[in-house]
This record gives sequence, structure tokens and C-alpha cells, in this order.
Amino acid sequence: MAFLEARGIVKTYRVGATPLTVLRDLELEVASGEMVAIVGASGVGKSTLLHVLGGLDRADAGSVSVAATNLTGLPDAAVVAFRNRHVGFVFQFHHLLPEFTALENVEMPMRIARIGPAESRPRATELLERVGLAERLGHRPGMLSGGEQQRVAVARALVMRPSMLLADEPTGNLDEHTAESLHALLAEMHRADGLTSVIATHNPRLAAACDRILRLEEGRLVPAA
Repeated sequence: MAFLEARGIVKTYRVGATPLTVLRDLELEVASGEMVAIVGASGVGKSTLLHVLGGLDRADAGSVSVAATNLTGLPDAAVVAFRNRHVGFVFQFHHLLPEFTALENVEMPMRIARIGPAESRPRATELLERVGLAERLGHRPGMLSGGEQQRVAVARALVMRPSMLLADEPTGNLDEHTAESLHALLAEMHRADGLTSVIATHNPRLAAACDRILRLEEGRLVPAA
């Protein structure tokens, strides 16, 4: 059985009075430990797909199962609890809280889960050291470069020890050199932490580093040529 399964996914938005279907009977299976790239033109629905897979949004039809848990049938509160514990998200824009330090930003998911500083502080410190920011623990986001901020975001995504990582254009806002460094970091963290990862990207090098590349077009996933 696949670790991640999406069956018959449909998602439609209304643009004024006009319905716009961005996901159309979409099917996806991702094996445990696999790293899959989703490519496609801007606006085809890659972000929407990741949001549906991770429980940030609900499909209009179809089902999503993660680690044998059917998210489709769960009430909203249970989806939130599952997502916070089992799914890590990295977005194109890091969404760090500017008034908090790098260490405090990484700790935040654990503190929200009512895990005290005796456990959250060492875990956040360990992750920031792993992403190369041991000397930046007390720096606020405004004192960090774009690449450093995205590394903080990666650490934050992994602080709860999720089983699945979803990354939406994680290098889209970075220069080429910084993007290459982040590619290597994501691949290393994926392997070391035993993650199952789905990465939406325009970057051909990041896509090529994945186990499999799928293209989203006309609302469905097809193997990339």
C-alpha cells in the first residue's frame, strides 16, 4: 500500500460567475520514502494539490490517505491535529514570525502543541545546527539572508518529526547558488529523516534530484517527458 494516496481528486474555484476546475479526477500514489517532484506551468494548480494532499484544503470530490489514515473522512479538528503531527510544509515564502528569533520560530510548532521548552529548545537547536545555522540561533528573520530564512523554515517544518514533507516552490525565491545549496539540504534531510516527500517546483535541477517527476496539466498528473 502506498504511503500517500490521492484518488479521484477534484477541486474547483469560482472566478466571478465562472467555475475553474484546477484538479480533475487526479490520481497519485507515493511510496514510503519516495521523493516526488511535481512540475507544471504557473497557475495549473500545484499549490492547490499540495494543500489538498496535506490537509490544508479539502477537495470537492475524491479522497486522500496518508499513512493509512483517510483524511477525507475526518472532521476538521482531527485533520488539523493529524497535519500538525505528521506533515511538514515548506513554502516559497518562509512565513517566519519577524518578532521571534530563529530558535523561537523553529520551536513554535512544538510550543503550539504544548510541548515545553525542556524538549522543544534542544530539538530546535539540533535542527538549526543540522541546517548550518548554529551561529544564528538568536537572530531574528530580518537579520538573516533569504537562504538562511528558508533553512529556518525547513528546520521548523521538521521539528515535530513528521513522516511527510510537502514543499511548494522551496527555491523559487532564491538565487541559483543558494537554491543549489537548499536542494542538497532537502535531499539530505529527506534521506536522514526517512521522509516521504512531494515537491512542487519550476527548478529542473531540484526536480531531477527526485526519484520521480510528474507533470500537472489539465488537472491531472502525467509522467514528465
